[in-house]
Amino acid sequence: MDMVSLNIIGGIMVSICRDMGVTLMRTSYSTIFSESLDFTCGLALPSGELVATGDFCPSMIGGMPLLLRSCVQEIALSDLEEGDVILHNDPYRGGLHTPEHTFFKPVFVDGSLIGFAVAIGHVCEVGGMAPAGFAGEATEVFHEGLRVPPVKIKRAGKDVDDIWRLLLANVRTPRYNYGDFRALIAAIDLGERRMADLARKHGVAAFHENVTALMDYSERRMRAEIEKIPDGCYVFEDCMEDDGIEDKVYTIRAEVTVDGSDLIVDYHGSSRQAKGPINGTLGVAHGAAYNAVLQLTDSTIPKNSGCFRPIRVLAEPGTVVNVNFPGPSVGGNTETHCRIANVVMGALAPGLKQRSAATDGASHSNFLFGGTDNTTGEFFCCYDLTPVGWGGRSFADGNDAVGGINGNCPHIPVEVFEYRFPWHVEEFKLVDGSGGPGFHRGGLSLSKTVRCTDTEMTFSYMSDRQKVSPWGIHGGHEGGRAELFIERAGSDQWLTITQAFNKVSPSKFANVPIRPGDRIKITSPAGGGWMTFMSANSGSHFEIGFQFLLL
Repeated sequence: MDMVSLNIIGGIMVSICRDMGVTLMRTSYSTIFSESLDFTCGLALPSGELVATGDFCPSMIGGMPLLLRSCVQEIALSDLEEGDVILHNDPYRGGLHTPEHTFFKPVFVDGSLIGFAVAIGHVCEVGGMAPAGFAGEATEVFHEGLRVPPVKIKRAGKDVDDIWRLLLANVRTPRYNYGDFRALIAAIDLGERRMADLARKHGVAAFHENVTALMDYSERRMRAEIEKIPDGCYVFEDCMEDDGIEDKVYTIRAEVTVDGSDLIVDYHGSSRQAKGPINGTLGVAHGAAYNAVLQLTDSTIPKNSGCFRPIRVLAEPGTVVNVNFPGPSVGGNTETHCRIANVVMGALAPGLKQRSAATDGASHSNFLFGGTDNTTGEFFCCYDLTPVGWGGRSFADGNDAVGGINGNCPHIPVEVFEYRFPWHVEEFKLVDGSGGPGFHRGGLSLSKTVRCTDTEMTFSYMSDRQKVSPWGIHGGHEGGRAELFIERAGSDQWLTITQAFNKVSPSKFANVPIRPGDRIKITSPAGGGWMTFMSANSGSHFEIGFQFLLL
């Protein structure tokens, strides 16, 4: 297969996936899609192998291969018809966490199944014990919302009305969920048409030949990247500061073995699964490892199942990186994924010094709230993320106030936030001096203060890094920690949630009541620094940097 044809086919498929994402963004109802782009879109083979994806949410890109293979094993391919749409959000069936809904549609050409169009999106409201999907005090999956195994939501192009009624009866915002589900379906409808057109244009046999060659090409390029890492066993660990239920630390440990062009990520030594909702699923364990390797290797490698073939992931069941049923896991894909990915990157740092980086803030400071609109009488929900600082690198300071390593998600613009929801944003700023000091400092974190205007509601929060600082690398210093304070209406005292409501964790809780006039101040964590500017063994700043560049 000539490289020109291979790159044309690969480029077209990636373009299809991006167009699917634009369709989803522009037709969705909720700000988590329209503003924060918390989704990804892909194309896959009937076997479930991923052949192309758009550059949207990294956690979903890395999690998609296992998720698709798990779904395909449960579905009788002979039972699929043109126009079918399958829905799935079960975290124990290769999924990432309950809010992550996967829609996939079979693609037929001349009656033969050639693949699937896929869209994964973080649906804001999924039922459960807290509005907007993040029950920071959940102790079982049943607190986290409706769990759906792979089912047909459309059959032969027609809605399966019973499934729609069941889904919408179990959420607080049925109109918004309906609109978001239709947007996800619109995305895969587009993907199905474009993928079928591409196969017809080149012929089904040639299409499969190209796709197979593209995955083999991705594998070869990833193996070439891994071969650049010196053989050996690299170990690193970090922790989650608590789980929202018990005030204790949970270790995340990665043992990364490089052997030629093969790489094994073994999470042996990580803590047993938590009572609270910080557990990662097996999909998260895979996705975080893949995310880390993609961050450290050539970004032009086509992202498909081929580039993941050289990477093997070992995650013991019943641990914080591979939760057993019915353990909670809603925070695993947003908070714990960050920690896992950065631990894998930290482990590989000695072998990839020039490409390594200090940790980012590694938290999304997930701010969730819901209540009844005074004007319409309709319930509303919102999932808002807060940008973090990224870690210092060999060639530059860390980026200031961008989405965490696993999200790639923009924050909701202030104007949209104030228009859509009963909050006034009083302050929105970078935190001076928050980045970890180093020859290249960590990126700055963000602080925002919001005041409730005219509606009573409840809010929940899922974050980390309030007790344990983001780490620096190669001698760099720690980044600034996260914070959350609340000031009740009529008071002039800022309190932590632990002080104000006697919560176990200041960073993970659910259903705190909010009244008009109450204010909340959220500060995200900053990035760690890259190598100290001064060394105890040398008074020369420039000597330190020069010596490093020679390594």
